[in-house]
Amino acid sequence: MSREFRRAMPLLPISMVMQLTDLTARQIRYYEEHELIVPARSEGNRRMFSLDDIDALLEIRELLDQGINMAGIKKVFAMRTKDYVTNTDIVRMSDTELRAILREEMQQAQRMQKTSLRQGDLSRFFQF
Repeated sequence: MSREFRRAMPLLPISMVMQLTDLTARQIRYYEEHELIVPARSEGNRRMFSLDDIDALLEIRELLDQGINMAGIKKVFAMRTKDYVTNTDIVRMSDTELRAILREEMQQAQRMQKTSLRQGDLSRFFQF
């Protein structure tokens, strides 16, 4: 049995989770309503929590203590579940290609008589 499988096994009732996390039953149900945790249900329809659920609840409590609101916490959890950067999104380019793109961007900014956002940072590398 793998460690990940064991951590995902629903073992603990809500009363034990309340003691481990210092959260109320209402708070735990609220986070479940917002789908931040998804505890398993027993045959008697009782919530059973895994160690992963407890970790998530502790993290929620910590984020709230840091002043992050529920919308922010939802975004943090959503980012974790989605693969924002995949291998197909990564574009490989050589240093020469990158320099050509940056040089073109700065030359366009000069033609429009505007300062490129990167010009200040990169002016030490290029002569205009």
